[in-house]
Amino acid sequence: MDIKKKLWDRIRELRKKKKLSQQVLADKVWLHRTYLSDIERGVKNVSVENIWKIAWGLGVEVRDLF
Repeated sequence: MDIKKKLWDRIRELRKKKKLSQQVLADKVWLHRTYLSDIERGVKNVSVENIWKIAWGLGVEVRDLF
């Protein structure tokens, strides 16, 4: 499986499991909602810094996103 696809699927899965909208998560981690949407759809590549922010916002370790 493509590592990027695995990442976006996992972010979406965890966000929904925690019942967070894209807007709420984006606000929590200081990212724009459309950028988060693009990450979840695989349109944007995400930096290591933003992977860390998203993991923090979801309350998980970075490794849990993979």
